[in-house]
Amino acid sequence: MRPLVALGIFGLAFFYIATEKAGKVKVVLIAAAAMLVLGLAPGTEVFFSEHEGIDWNVIFLLLGMMIVIGIIKQTGVFDYLGIWAAKRSRGEPYRLMVLLMVITAVASPFLDNVTTIMLVAPVTIVVCERLRIPPQPYLIAEVLASNIGGAATLIGDPPNIIIGSRAGLSFNDFLVHMTPIVVIVFVLFVVLSRFLFRKDFRYNPEQVAAVLALQERRAIRDPWLLARCLAVLAVMVAAFTLHSVIHLEPSLVALIGAGVMMLVAKADVAEVLREVEWSTLVFFMGLFVMVSGLVHTGVIGAIGDWAVAAIGDRYLLAATAILVGSGVLGAFFDNIPYVATMTPVVEGVVEQAPDHRTGQSLWWAFALGADFGGNGTAVAASANVVALGIASRSGHHITFWQFTRYGIVVTALSIGLAWVYVWLRYFV
Repeated sequence: MRPLVALGIFGLAFFYIATEKAGKVKVVLIAAAAMLVLGLAPGTEVFFSEHEGIDWNVIFLLLGMMIVIGIIKQTGVFDYLGIWAAKRSRGEPYRLMVLLMVITAVASPFLDNVTTIMLVAPVTIVVCERLRIPPQPYLIAEVLASNIGGAATLIGDPPNIIIGSRAGLSFNDFLVHMTPIVVIVFVLFVVLSRFLFRKDFRYNPEQVAAVLALQERRAIRDPWLLARCLAVLAVMVAAFTLHSVIHLEPSLVALIGAGVMMLVAKADVAEVLREVEWSTLVFFMGLFVMVSGLVHTGVIGAIGDWAVAAIGDRYLLAATAILVGSGVLGAFFDNIPYVATMTPVVEGVVEQAPDHRTGQSLWWAFALGADFGGNGTAVAASANVVALGIASRSGHHITFWQFTRYGIVVTALSIGLAWVYVWLRYFV
Protein backbone atom coordinates (compact mmCIF):
# COMPACT_ATOMS: atom_id res chain seq x y z
CA MET A 1 0.00 0.00 0.00
CA ARG A 2 2.79 2.45 0.97
CA PRO A 3 4.56 2.12 -2.42
CA LEU A 4 1.30 2.89 -4.22
CA VAL A 5 0.68 5.97 -2.07
CA ALA A 6 4.23 7.21 -2.73
CA LEU A 7 3.84 6.59 -6.45
CA GLY A 8 0.47 8.36 -6.40
CA ILE A 9 1.89 11.46 -4.68
CA PHE A 10 4.82 11.57 -7.10
CA GLY A 11 2.56 11.14 -10.11
CA LEU A 12 0.13 13.83 -8.95
CA ALA A 13 2.99 16.26 -8.29
CA PHE A 14 4.49 15.56 -11.68
CA PHE A 15 1.09 16.20 -13.29
CA TYR A 16 0.85 19.63 -11.67
CA ILE A 17 4.43 20.47 -12.64
CA ALA A 18 3.87 19.35 -16.23
CA THR A 19 0.56 21.19 -16.65
CA GLU A 20 1.76 24.22 -14.67
CA LYS A 21 -1.54 24.36 -12.83
CA ALA A 22 0.45 25.45 -9.78
CA GLY A 23 3.93 26.83 -9.13
CA LYS A 24 6.47 24.03 -9.30
CA VAL A 25 8.16 25.06 -6.04
CA LYS A 26 4.84 24.95 -4.18
CA VAL A 27 4.06 21.56 -5.72
CA VAL A 28 7.33 19.88 -4.75
CA LEU A 29 7.22 21.31 -1.22
CA ILE A 30 3.67 20.04 -0.66
CA ALA A 31 4.52 16.64 -2.17
CA ALA A 32 7.73 16.40 -0.12
CA ALA A 33 5.83 17.32 3.05
CA ALA A 34 3.20 14.68 2.28
CA MET A 35 5.91 12.05 1.82
CA LEU A 36 7.47 12.95 5.19
CA VAL A 37 4.22 13.27 7.17
CA LEU A 38 2.96 9.90 5.90
CA GLY A 39 6.28 8.24 6.71
CA LEU A 40 7.00 7.44 3.06
CA ALA A 41 10.35 9.28 3.10
CA PRO A 42 13.03 8.43 5.69
CA GLY A 43 12.27 11.21 8.20
CA THR A 44 15.26 13.27 9.29
CA GLU A 45 17.52 10.84 7.42
CA VAL A 46 16.40 12.60 4.26
CA PHE A 47 18.97 15.28 5.22
CA PHE A 48 21.83 12.81 5.67
CA SER A 49 21.29 9.69 3.57
CA GLU A 50 23.43 9.48 0.43
CA HIS A 51 20.97 7.28 -1.47
CA GLU A 52 17.63 8.21 0.12
CA GLY A 53 17.96 11.91 0.72
CA ILE A 54 18.84 15.34 -0.61
CA ASP A 55 22.00 15.38 -2.71
CA TRP A 56 23.77 18.29 -1.09
CA ASN A 57 26.64 18.04 -3.57
CA VAL A 58 24.23 19.16 -6.29
CA ILE A 59 22.66 21.89 -4.13
CA PHE A 60 25.97 23.42 -3.07
CA LEU A 61 27.47 23.11 -6.56
CA LEU A 62 24.56 25.18 -7.83
CA LEU A 63 24.79 27.68 -4.96
CA GLY A 64 28.53 28.19 -5.43
CA MET A 65 28.25 28.67 -9.19
CA MET A 66 25.29 31.05 -8.81
CA ILE A 67 27.45 33.25 -6.57
CA VAL A 68 30.34 33.06 -9.06
CA ILE A 69 28.08 34.05 -11.95
CA GLY A 70 26.57 36.88 -9.93
CA ILE A 71 30.02 38.40 -9.34
CA ILE A 72 31.26 37.90 -12.91
CA LYS A 73 28.07 39.52 -14.18
CA GLN A 74 29.13 42.80 -12.54
CA THR A 75 32.14 43.07 -14.88
CA GLY A 76 30.02 43.42 -18.02
CA VAL A 77 31.60 40.36 -19.65
CA PHE A 78 28.21 38.87 -20.53
CA ASP A 79 27.33 42.00 -22.52
CA TYR A 80 30.72 41.72 -24.23
CA LEU A 81 30.16 38.09 -25.18
CA GLY A 82 26.61 38.80 -26.29
CA ILE A 83 27.73 41.53 -28.69
CA TRP A 84 30.63 39.35 -29.90
CA ALA A 85 28.32 36.40 -30.62
CA ALA A 86 25.83 38.63 -32.45
CA LYS A 87 28.58 40.14 -34.59
CA ARG A 88 30.20 36.79 -35.37
CA SER A 89 26.85 35.37 -36.51
CA ARG A 90 25.92 38.68 -38.20
CA GLY A 91 22.52 38.25 -36.56
CA GLU A 92 21.55 35.27 -38.74
CA PRO A 93 19.32 33.19 -36.40
CA TYR A 94 20.44 29.66 -37.28
CA ARG A 95 24.11 30.65 -37.39
CA LEU A 96 23.74 32.30 -33.98
CA MET A 97 22.07 29.19 -32.56
CA VAL A 98 24.82 26.91 -33.90
CA LEU A 99 27.51 29.19 -32.50
CA LEU A 100 25.94 29.18 -29.03
CA MET A 101 25.34 25.40 -29.19
CA VAL A 102 28.96 24.70 -30.13
CA ILE A 103 30.28 26.92 -27.32
CA THR A 104 27.98 25.11 -24.88
CA ALA A 105 28.77 21.59 -26.09
CA VAL A 106 32.54 22.20 -26.05
CA ALA A 107 32.48 23.67 -22.54
CA SER A 108 30.12 21.12 -20.95
CA PRO A 109 32.51 18.13 -20.87
CA PHE A 110 34.96 20.11 -18.74
CA LEU A 111 32.80 22.45 -16.67
CA ASP A 112 29.80 20.11 -16.20
CA ASN A 113 26.56 21.00 -17.93
CA VAL A 114 24.99 22.90 -15.01
CA THR A 115 27.95 25.27 -14.71
CA THR A 116 28.07 25.74 -18.47
CA ILE A 117 24.40 26.69 -18.67
CA MET A 118 24.84 29.15 -15.82
CA LEU A 119 27.64 30.80 -17.81
CA VAL A 120 26.09 30.71 -21.28
CA ALA A 121 22.42 31.43 -20.51
CA PRO A 122 22.98 35.06 -19.39
CA VAL A 123 25.01 35.69 -22.57
CA THR A 124 22.21 34.23 -24.68
CA ILE A 125 19.57 36.42 -23.05
CA VAL A 126 21.70 39.53 -23.58
CA VAL A 127 22.35 38.86 -27.28
CA CYS A 128 18.70 37.95 -27.98
CA GLU A 129 17.44 41.05 -26.23
CA ARG A 130 19.82 43.19 -28.26
CA LEU A 131 18.61 41.55 -31.48
CA ARG A 132 14.96 41.77 -30.34
CA ILE A 133 14.41 38.04 -30.82
CA PRO A 134 12.88 35.55 -28.32
CA PRO A 135 15.66 33.81 -26.32
CA GLN A 136 13.58 30.74 -25.39
CA PRO A 137 14.46 28.61 -28.47
CA TYR A 138 18.16 29.41 -28.07
CA LEU A 139 18.14 28.55 -24.37
CA ILE A 140 16.36 25.25 -25.06
CA ALA A 141 18.86 24.38 -27.81
CA GLU A 142 21.77 25.18 -25.48
CA VAL A 143 20.42 22.98 -22.70
CA LEU A 144 19.96 20.07 -25.09
CA ALA A 145 23.48 20.62 -26.46
CA SER A 146 24.84 20.84 -22.92
CA ASN A 147 23.31 17.53 -21.85
CA ILE A 148 24.66 15.87 -25.00
CA GLY A 149 28.14 17.38 -24.68
CA GLY A 150 28.37 16.75 -20.94
CA ALA A 151 27.98 13.01 -21.52
CA ALA A 152 31.45 12.87 -23.08
CA THR A 153 33.50 12.94 -19.86
CA LEU A 154 33.53 11.80 -16.25
CA ILE A 155 32.95 15.32 -14.94
CA GLY A 156 30.67 16.61 -17.70
CA ASP A 157 27.42 15.37 -16.19
CA PRO A 158 26.78 14.63 -12.48
CA PRO A 159 25.39 11.11 -13.22
CA ASN A 160 28.74 10.23 -14.82
CA ILE A 161 30.55 11.04 -11.58
CA ILE A 162 28.24 8.67 -9.69
CA ILE A 163 28.61 5.90 -12.28
CA GLY A 164 32.38 6.35 -12.59
CA SER A 165 32.84 6.11 -8.84
CA ARG A 166 30.72 2.97 -8.47
CA ALA A 167 32.05 1.20 -11.59
CA GLY A 168 35.69 2.20 -11.16
CA LEU A 169 35.78 4.04 -14.50
CA SER A 170 38.40 6.73 -15.12
CA PHE A 171 38.30 10.06 -16.94
CA ASN A 172 40.07 8.43 -19.90
CA ASP A 173 37.57 5.53 -19.94
CA PHE A 174 34.78 8.01 -20.52
CA LEU A 175 36.75 9.79 -23.24
CA VAL A 176 37.34 6.53 -25.12
CA HIS A 177 33.87 5.03 -24.76
CA MET A 178 31.51 8.02 -24.60
CA THR A 179 33.07 10.76 -26.73
CA PRO A 180 32.64 9.07 -30.16
CA ILE A 181 28.87 8.66 -29.86
CA VAL A 182 28.50 12.09 -28.23
CA VAL A 183 30.18 13.74 -31.24
CA ILE A 184 27.92 11.87 -33.66
CA VAL A 185 24.74 12.74 -31.73
CA PHE A 186 25.74 16.40 -31.40
CA VAL A 187 26.49 16.82 -35.12
CA LEU A 188 23.11 15.33 -36.03
CA PHE A 189 21.41 17.51 -33.44
CA VAL A 190 22.96 20.63 -35.00
CA VAL A 191 21.50 19.60 -38.36
CA LEU A 192 18.14 18.69 -36.79
CA SER A 193 17.90 22.03 -34.97
CA ARG A 194 17.63 23.78 -38.33
CA PHE A 195 14.23 22.13 -38.72
CA LEU A 196 13.15 21.82 -35.08
CA PHE A 197 13.33 25.56 -34.42
CA ARG A 198 12.65 26.86 -37.95
CA LYS A 199 9.43 28.63 -36.91
CA ASP A 200 11.28 30.55 -34.19
CA PHE A 201 14.02 32.03 -36.37
CA ARG A 202 13.53 35.78 -36.81
CA TYR A 203 15.79 38.32 -38.48
CA ASN A 204 15.50 42.01 -37.66
CA PRO A 205 17.79 43.95 -40.05
CA GLU A 206 17.58 47.22 -38.12
CA GLN A 207 18.51 45.60 -34.80
CA VAL A 208 21.30 43.60 -36.42
CA ALA A 209 22.78 46.77 -37.94
CA ALA A 210 22.63 48.50 -34.57
CA VAL A 211 24.39 45.60 -32.82
CA LEU A 212 27.07 45.33 -35.53
CA ALA A 213 27.88 48.99 -34.93
CA LEU A 214 28.55 48.41 -31.22
CA GLN A 215 32.06 48.18 -29.78
CA GLU A 216 32.04 45.11 -27.53
CA ARG A 217 35.11 46.23 -25.56
CA ARG A 218 33.14 49.15 -24.17
CA ALA A 219 30.79 46.69 -22.48
CA ILE A 220 33.51 45.70 -19.99
CA ARG A 221 32.83 47.90 -16.98
CA ASP A 222 35.72 46.77 -14.76
CA PRO A 223 38.68 45.13 -16.59
CA TRP A 224 40.72 44.53 -13.41
CA LEU A 225 37.80 42.86 -11.64
CA LEU A 226 37.25 40.71 -14.73
CA ALA A 227 40.91 39.66 -14.74
CA ARG A 228 40.76 38.62 -11.08
CA CYS A 229 37.47 36.76 -11.57
CA LEU A 230 38.76 34.90 -14.65
CA ALA A 231 41.88 33.85 -12.74
CA VAL A 232 39.74 32.35 -9.97
CA LEU A 233 37.43 30.73 -12.53
CA ALA A 234 40.42 29.20 -14.35
CA VAL A 235 41.61 27.57 -11.12
CA MET A 236 38.08 26.28 -10.50
CA VAL A 237 37.91 24.76 -13.99
CA ALA A 238 41.26 23.07 -13.42
CA ALA A 239 39.99 21.66 -10.13
CA PHE A 240 36.81 20.38 -11.82
CA THR A 241 38.93 18.70 -14.51
CA LEU A 242 41.30 17.13 -11.99
CA HIS A 243 38.48 15.77 -9.84
CA SER A 244 39.74 12.18 -10.08
CA VAL A 245 43.24 13.29 -9.04
CA ILE A 246 42.64 15.76 -6.21
CA HIS A 247 39.50 13.95 -4.94
CA LEU A 248 37.74 17.22 -4.17
CA GLU A 249 34.00 17.19 -4.81
CA PRO A 250 32.76 19.71 -7.42
CA SER A 251 30.46 21.20 -4.79
CA LEU A 252 33.43 22.04 -2.57
CA VAL A 253 35.34 23.48 -5.52
CA ALA A 254 32.33 25.71 -6.32
CA LEU A 255 31.92 26.89 -2.71
CA ILE A 256 35.64 27.57 -2.22
CA GLY A 257 35.78 29.35 -5.57
CA ALA A 258 32.74 31.45 -4.66
CA GLY A 259 34.33 32.46 -1.36
CA VAL A 260 37.66 33.35 -2.96
CA MET A 261 35.95 35.32 -5.73
CA MET A 262 33.96 37.31 -3.19
CA LEU A 263 37.22 38.18 -1.45
CA VAL A 264 39.18 39.22 -4.55
CA ALA A 265 36.18 41.14 -5.93
CA LYS A 266 35.44 42.79 -2.57
CA ALA A 267 31.81 42.06 -3.38
CA ASP A 268 28.81 43.20 -1.40
CA VAL A 269 27.44 39.97 0.09
CA ALA A 270 23.81 41.08 0.11
CA GLU A 271 24.00 42.17 -3.53
CA VAL A 272 25.61 38.91 -4.64
CA LEU A 273 23.09 36.75 -2.76
CA ARG A 274 20.26 38.53 -4.56
CA GLU A 275 21.57 36.92 -7.76
CA VAL A 276 21.12 33.41 -6.35
CA GLU A 277 18.19 31.45 -7.82
CA TRP A 278 16.80 30.43 -4.43
CA SER A 279 13.60 29.06 -5.93
CA THR A 280 15.63 26.67 -8.10
CA LEU A 281 17.56 25.39 -5.09
CA VAL A 282 14.35 24.85 -3.11
CA PHE A 283 12.79 23.04 -6.08
CA PHE A 284 15.70 20.61 -6.19
CA MET A 285 15.51 19.92 -2.48
CA GLY A 286 11.81 19.14 -2.71
CA LEU A 287 12.36 16.96 -5.78
CA PHE A 288 15.05 14.95 -4.00
CA VAL A 289 12.68 14.33 -1.07
CA MET A 290 9.96 13.19 -3.47
CA VAL A 291 12.32 10.70 -5.11
CA SER A 292 13.52 9.53 -1.70
CA GLY A 293 9.92 8.48 -1.00
CA LEU A 294 10.00 6.19 -4.05
CA VAL A 295 13.33 4.75 -2.92
CA HIS A 296 12.36 4.33 0.73
CA THR A 297 9.09 2.57 -0.05
CA GLY A 298 10.80 0.22 -2.49
CA VAL A 299 9.23 1.44 -5.74
CA ILE A 300 12.58 1.97 -7.49
CA GLY A 301 14.02 -1.23 -6.02
CA ALA A 302 11.04 -3.26 -7.21
CA ILE A 303 11.50 -1.93 -10.72
CA GLY A 304 15.17 -2.95 -10.59
CA ASP A 305 14.45 -6.43 -9.26
CA TRP A 306 11.84 -6.99 -11.93
CA ALA A 307 14.31 -5.90 -14.59
CA VAL A 308 17.03 -8.28 -13.35
CA ALA A 309 14.59 -11.21 -13.28
CA ALA A 310 13.21 -10.42 -16.73
CA ILE A 311 16.63 -10.06 -18.37
CA GLY A 312 18.23 -13.30 -17.21
CA ASP A 313 21.39 -14.01 -19.22
CA ARG A 314 20.31 -12.12 -22.36
CA TYR A 315 22.86 -9.33 -22.14
CA LEU A 316 22.02 -7.47 -25.35
CA LEU A 317 18.48 -7.31 -23.99
CA ALA A 318 19.93 -6.19 -20.66
CA ALA A 319 21.91 -3.39 -22.32
CA THR A 320 18.83 -2.38 -24.31
CA ALA A 321 16.60 -2.37 -21.25
CA ILE A 322 19.12 -0.37 -19.21
CA LEU A 323 19.70 2.12 -22.02
CA VAL A 324 16.07 2.68 -22.99
CA GLY A 325 14.77 2.33 -19.43
CA SER A 326 17.25 4.91 -18.15
CA GLY A 327 16.32 7.25 -20.97
CA VAL A 328 12.62 7.00 -20.13
CA LEU A 329 12.75 6.89 -16.32
CA GLY A 330 15.58 9.42 -16.10
CA ALA A 331 13.37 11.87 -17.98
CA PHE A 332 10.78 11.81 -15.19
CA PHE A 333 12.82 11.40 -12.00
CA ASP A 334 15.76 13.77 -12.65
CA ASN A 335 18.77 11.80 -13.76
CA ILE A 336 20.92 12.54 -10.70
CA PRO A 337 18.73 10.89 -8.01
CA TYR A 338 17.70 8.28 -10.60
CA VAL A 339 21.31 7.25 -11.22
CA ALA A 340 22.15 7.31 -7.52
CA THR A 341 19.21 4.97 -6.91
CA MET A 342 19.65 2.60 -9.84
CA THR A 343 23.46 2.23 -9.76
CA PRO A 344 23.34 -0.67 -7.24
CA VAL A 345 20.77 -2.41 -9.45
CA VAL A 346 22.98 -2.10 -12.53
CA GLU A 347 25.98 -3.23 -10.49
CA GLY A 348 24.09 -6.39 -9.58
CA VAL A 349 23.39 -7.13 -13.25
CA VAL A 350 27.03 -6.41 -14.18
CA GLU A 351 28.27 -8.89 -11.55
CA GLN A 352 26.37 -11.64 -13.35
CA ALA A 353 27.92 -10.83 -16.73
CA PRO A 354 30.06 -13.65 -18.24
CA ASP A 355 33.05 -11.41 -19.04
CA HIS A 356 34.50 -7.96 -18.43
CA ARG A 357 33.57 -6.61 -21.88
CA THR A 358 29.91 -7.49 -21.47
CA GLY A 359 29.82 -6.02 -17.98
CA GLN A 360 31.38 -2.78 -19.21
CA SER A 361 28.81 -2.55 -22.01
CA LEU A 362 26.08 -2.42 -19.38
CA TRP A 363 27.75 0.45 -17.55
CA TRP A 364 28.09 2.43 -20.79
CA ALA A 365 24.49 1.71 -21.72
CA PHE A 366 23.48 3.00 -18.29
CA ALA A 367 25.56 6.19 -18.66
CA LEU A 368 24.28 6.91 -22.16
CA GLY A 369 20.65 6.32 -21.19
CA ALA A 370 20.85 8.51 -18.10
CA ASP A 371 22.76 11.33 -19.80
CA PHE A 372 20.69 11.47 -22.98
CA GLY A 373 17.48 10.90 -21.04
CA GLY A 374 18.27 14.16 -19.26
CA ASN A 375 16.87 15.92 -22.31
CA GLY A 376 13.51 14.16 -22.06
CA THR A 377 11.53 16.69 -20.03
CA ALA A 378 11.96 20.08 -18.41
CA VAL A 379 12.76 18.44 -15.04
CA ALA A 380 14.91 15.58 -16.33
CA ALA A 381 18.28 17.15 -15.51
CA SER A 382 19.71 19.87 -13.31
CA ALA A 383 20.73 21.99 -16.31
CA ASN A 384 17.13 22.01 -17.56
CA VAL A 385 15.74 23.29 -14.28
CA VAL A 386 18.49 25.89 -13.90
CA ALA A 387 17.96 27.21 -17.44
CA LEU A 388 14.22 27.54 -16.92
CA GLY A 389 14.87 29.36 -13.66
CA ILE A 390 17.25 31.84 -15.31
CA ALA A 391 14.80 32.38 -18.18
CA SER A 392 11.90 33.01 -15.81
CA ARG A 393 13.92 35.42 -13.69
CA SER A 394 14.82 37.45 -16.78
CA GLY A 395 11.19 37.64 -17.87
CA HIS A 396 11.36 35.01 -20.63
CA HIS A 397 9.25 32.18 -19.25
CA ILE A 398 9.68 28.70 -20.74
CA THR A 399 6.81 26.30 -20.07
CA PHE A 400 7.23 22.62 -19.24
CA TRP A 401 5.78 21.52 -22.57
CA GLN A 402 7.59 24.16 -24.59
CA PHE A 403 10.84 22.54 -23.49
CA THR A 404 9.64 18.94 -23.44
CA ARG A 405 8.29 18.83 -26.99
CA TYR A 406 11.83 19.43 -28.27
CA GLY A 407 13.45 17.29 -25.58
CA ILE A 408 11.44 14.20 -26.48
CA VAL A 409 12.54 14.37 -30.12
CA VAL A 410 16.21 14.83 -29.25
CA THR A 411 16.08 12.08 -26.61
CA ALA A 412 14.54 9.61 -29.05
CA LEU A 413 17.25 10.41 -31.61
CA SER A 414 20.02 10.14 -29.02
CA ILE A 415 18.81 6.89 -27.47
CA GLY A 416 18.34 5.29 -30.90
CA LEU A 417 21.86 6.19 -32.01
CA ALA A 418 23.28 5.12 -28.64
CA TRP A 419 21.65 1.69 -28.97
CA VAL A 420 23.21 1.18 -32.42
CA TYR A 421 26.57 2.27 -31.00
CA VAL A 422 26.41 -0.13 -28.04
CA TRP A 423 25.30 -3.01 -30.28
CA LEU A 424 28.05 -2.46 -32.85
CA ARG A 425 30.83 -1.82 -30.36
CA TYR A 426 30.15 -4.47 -27.73
CA PHE A 427 27.93 -7.18 -29.19
CA VAL A 428 28.91 -7.61 -32.85
